[in-house]
Amino acid sequence: MKLSKITLLFVVSGGFLFAQHQKYTIAEAVNGLRSNLAVSNVSQFSWSQDHKSYYQSVKNGYLETEVQTLKQDTLISLNQLNKNRSAGTRFKSFPKITFINKDKGYFVQDSQYYWVEKAGADWKVRNWTSLDENASNTELLNDKSGFVYTLKNNLYLSKDGKVTAITNDQDENIVNGQSVHQNEFGINKGIFIAPDNSKIAFYRMDQTMVTDYPIIDWSVTPAVNKNIKYPMAGTPSHHVTLGCYDVKTGKTIFIKTQGDPEQYLTAITWSPDSKSVFIGVLNRDQNDLQLNQYDATTGDFLRTVLEEKSDKYVEPQNPLIFFPNSSTDFIWQSQRTGFNHLFHYNLERGLVAQITKGDWLVTDFLGFNEKRKEIFYTSTQESPLERHLYMVNWATFKTEKLSQEPGVHSGILSKDGSFIYDSYSNAHTPRVVNAVNTNTLKSKNILTAENPLKNYERPEIKNIILKADDGTPLYGKIILPTDFDANKKYPAIVYLYNGPHLQLVTNSFPASGNLWYEFMAQRGYIVFTMDGRGSSNRGLKFEQAVFRNLGETEMNDQLKGVAYLKSLPYVNADQLGIHGWSFGGFMTTSFMLKHPEVFKVGIAGGPVIDWNMYEIMYTERYMDSPQKNPEGYKRANLLDKVQNLKGHLLMIHGAQDNVVVWQHSIKFLKAAVDNGVQMDYFVYPGHQHNVLGKDRVHLMQKVTDYFDEYLKK
Repeated sequence: MKLSKITLLFVVSGGFLFAQHQKYTIAEAVNGLRSNLAVSNVSQFSWSQDHKSYYQSVKNGYLETEVQTLKQDTLISLNQLNKNRSAGTRFKSFPKITFINKDKGYFVQDSQYYWVEKAGADWKVRNWTSLDENASNTELLNDKSGFVYTLKNNLYLSKDGKVTAITNDQDENIVNGQSVHQNEFGINKGIFIAPDNSKIAFYRMDQTMVTDYPIIDWSVTPAVNKNIKYPMAGTPSHHVTLGCYDVKTGKTIFIKTQGDPEQYLTAITWSPDSKSVFIGVLNRDQNDLQLNQYDATTGDFLRTVLEEKSDKYVEPQNPLIFFPNSSTDFIWQSQRTGFNHLFHYNLERGLVAQITKGDWLVTDFLGFNEKRKEIFYTSTQESPLERHLYMVNWATFKTEKLSQEPGVHSGILSKDGSFIYDSYSNAHTPRVVNAVNTNTLKSKNILTAENPLKNYERPEIKNIILKADDGTPLYGKIILPTDFDANKKYPAIVYLYNGPHLQLVTNSFPASGNLWYEFMAQRGYIVFTMDGRGSSNRGLKFEQAVFRNLGETEMNDQLKGVAYLKSLPYVNADQLGIHGWSFGGFMTTSFMLKHPEVFKVGIAGGPVIDWNMYEIMYTERYMDSPQKNPEGYKRANLLDKVQNLKGHLLMIHGAQDNVVVWQHSIKFLKAAVDNGVQMDYFVYPGHQHNVLGKDRVHLMQKVTDYFDEYLKK
C-alpha cells in the first residue's frame, strides 16, 4: 500500500517529534559521551614534519591530508602492515604508530617494539626490541636508539640489544625513575633524558621514613594487604634526590641540592647543551622556590637563576622552556602577578621581560615560530569560561588572537609554527576542528561534528552570575526540568566540587556540563552548579581565598547559590539536595553538618573528613601544617560534628582508595555510631578514588535512587 504525501509527512514528522523526546538511559547519562553518544573527533592527530600535511588514524589505518587542498590519501593500512607477515604473526588490530616522518614510524604491541618503514609502494615491518612485560614509565631516547624504563623500584636502560641496570636498590621503599611528591607541582614522570642522550636524570625517592598505609585487596580469600607509603599532613615526608646517569661511563652522580631533605624538587629541565640541569627547589612550607642550575657531570650547584616567595604558597607547575636555538634564554611560567603568565629570562641577565600580562591566565604553552619570533599559547583572556588561542611576538609583544568562535579551544602547533590545529566546542557546538594558517589567519575546516544529542529531550540551561560577599563574580549554571512549568515547584540538587585545580562551569559542550544533570532534569529535578572561590582558573586571589581555612569561604559562596535557588518561585526550598565527590564530598559533608538546615539530602563520595589524614603536599599548601594551623584543621574536621546531622546522608567510598584513604569515611561511621546518628553508606570494592567504567553506572543509579527516595517526598 502506498502512503499519501500527507500521511507520509505525518509519519516522518511524528517520528521526528518522538525522536526529539528520547530520554537518556542511566548508562547513556553516565558513559554516553564516551560511547554511543561520543562526539566525532579527529583521532590521533599529528602534523607532518614538513607541516604541509597532517596524519590521523581511521579504522584499520592512517590517512594523510594535505593542508592546502584537504586532499586525502591512505598513508598506511592494516593490509599493508600484514602483507608480508605469516598467518600466525599478523596484527589483528591496527596499532598506534608514532611517525618520525611520512615514511617511517614505530609502534608497540605486547611489550614488543616494531619499526615500520616505507619501501616503494609497500611498508615493511621489522622487530626492533622487546622489553620486560612488566616494564613501565618507558621513555625513548631522543635518537631512537634505545629505551629507559622502570621495573618495580629500579631503573633500566635498553640500548643496542643490551640491558643495563642504572639502579639496584634492594629496598622496595626506595623508588627510582617514577614520579614523586604524589604527582603534585606538575610532576608526571620521573625520567629526564638529556637532549644529546649522553645522560639520564631520574628521581630517587626514599620513602623508608614514611609510615606504611594498608590497602586491602578483598577480591581474594583470605584478603591480601598491600602497603603503600602515604605521607599525611604534619608527618615525616619522603626524601627525594635527582640522580644523573652517564651513559658512556655507566656511573651515576647525585645532584647536590643540599637543604632540607623533605623539600620538593620540581620543574626538572635539561639545558639545551646537556651540560647542566635545572631544578625548582621548593621548601616544605611551599612559600619559597629557588630555581637552581647544577652541573650535570659533578652535581655541583652553579647558581640560583630566580627565586619566588609568598606569604601563602608558591606552586610551580611547569619546567623551563628554552627559546629555539638558545642555551641562555628561556620562558618561565609564574603566578607572581596573581595570574599565570609567561616571563622571558636570560641565564646571565635574569628577567628580560614579562611576555603576557593581564587579569587572566595562560593555561597552556603551545610552541614557537622561530622565524617570526612568535610564541603560541592558550589563555582565559576572553573569559574565565573560555579558552582561546593566541600568538605573541616575543620582541615587540604584539599579540594576535587566532581563534574566533566562542568556546573552549585547544591547539596543536606544527613544528615550524606555521599552522595550528584548533579544536573547540561551546554550549551548542559539539566540536569543530580547523587548521589555521598562523601567517594569514585563514582557516580550513577539518571537522564539524554532528550533535549526538539531537534526538534527546534536553533541558533549558541558564548561565548565572552571582557575587561573593567581597563582590567577586561567581559563575554558575541552572538546569531546568525538561517539562518545566514556572507555576510548579521542583526539588533542586546542588552539584559541587569547589576545590583547587578544577573548574566545573565553562562554555563547552554539552551546555549542561554533564549528561547526568540532564538525566535528572528529565526526572523532574532542577540542577545547580557553581564554581566558588578556591576553584581553578580565576587567579591567585580567587584560589587563595580559602587558605588555611578549607571549607569556610567555599560554603559562604555556595550559600549565595542556595539563596539564589530559594529566591526562585519554582524551587521548593524544603527539597534541596547536594552531591559532590572528593573535595566535593568534603563540601557535601561539611554542609550537612555545619549548615544542617539547608539541605534535606546529601550524597558525599570519596570525602575528605579530616585533613590531618590527607597527603602532605596538597594539604600543607592550602592549610599549612597541623602544627602551625591547629585551629584551621579543627574547624575543617568533620568527625566532631557528626551529631549535627539532620537530613539524609549517603556516604560512598572506593575500598582501594589511595588518594582519600578509606579511613576517612570509616572514622566518620564510627563517630556516627558513637553519637547514635543514623546515616547511609556504600562501598565499591576494587575501585580506588574514582568509580569508573560500568560500575560508575551502578554508582550514579544509586545516587539517583537516593534522591528519588528522600528528596522527592
